[in-house]
Amino acid sequence: MDLILPLAEAYAAKYTSPENALLQEVNQQTLANHPLSHMLSGHVQGRFLSLMSSLIHPRYILEVGTFTGYSALCLAEGLAEDGELHTIELREQDAATARTNFSISEKNKRIHLHIGNAKEIIPTLNYTWDLVFLDADKTGYIGYYEQIVPRLRPGGIIIADNVLFHGEVLQEPVSGKNAKAMEAFNEHVYKDPRTEQVLVTIRDGVMLIKKK
Repeated sequence: MDLILPLAEAYAAKYTSPENALLQEVNQQTLANHPLSHMLSGHVQGRFLSLMSSLIHPRYILEVGTFTGYSALCLAEGLAEDGELHTIELREQDAATARTNFSISEKNKRIHLHIGNAKEIIPTLNYTWDLVFLDADKTGYIGYYEQIVPRLRPGGIIIADNVLFHGEVLQEPVSGKNAKAMEAFNEHVYKDPRTEQVLVTIRDGVMLIKKK
């Protein structure tokens, strides 16, 4: 299901600040070579992530789901001077691609890539998070959320991707494992008294969640 008209998407891209040269290269290489290239955040969402990070000026960023590193590079643009970004990727091949892409960035030494199961890695990262980008396996979202919220500072932000899941959450009844998982996640966040949220219809839907 097309959630946004292609003409509207093209118009949004036209009037969105351009990517830098490294992001353009990562974008093009991922689209050209990766069989799951649709998972890339892309130009408009990438600039959204960068702008959110720049507004928050976070010291500690957590990303769950690195893919080829595009979104991490966008988020890293807003890091505080002494800030760090920790990103977790399960697939070793994607992690290797991301590591290569990070190595070209001037923020390379402040981006820390962790390879493995995020549910096992998150508890080992002893930080209070200012900004979190959640973009991993959909059935794991609630578990990740519950691990992250206690370690999120008051006023800290979680950005959860794919909350509309290709429009499948709009169907009645919702069917499919991932769509059901995203519907359950959206309901879980909505009912959580610790946070407040807004669902934004960028790309495949992002949920902005602020800890009270």
